Amino acid sequence: MPDRDARNARDARNARDARNARDARDAQNARDARDTRETRDVRDARDTRETDAERRRRRAQFLYELNEARELRARVTPRRARAARLRQAMRMRTFRW
Repeated sequence: MPDRDARNARDARNARDARNARDARDAQNARDARDTRETRDVRDARDTRETDAERRRRRAQFLYELNEARELRARVTPRRARAARLRQAMRMRTFRW
C-alpha cells in the first residue's frame, strides 16, 4: 500500500504546516496583546504629527503645480484665457459687498 503511505505522509505534513502557521499567528497575537495602550497612543500621536506635516507639504506642492498649469493653459489658449478673465471681471463687478 505505497499510495496509502504517501497519502498519510502528505496529510501529516499538511497538518504540521497548519499547526506551525497557527502557532506563528498565536505568537503574533500575544506580542500585539503585550503592546500597551500607552505605547500605541504615543505612536499614533507621532504618526499624526508626521501625517499633518506631510499633508501640508503635499498640499503646497499641489497648489504650486495647479497654479503652474493654469498659467501654462493661459499661455497656450489665449482666447479661452481672455474669456475667463472677462467672466471673472464680470463676477467681480456684480459682486455686492
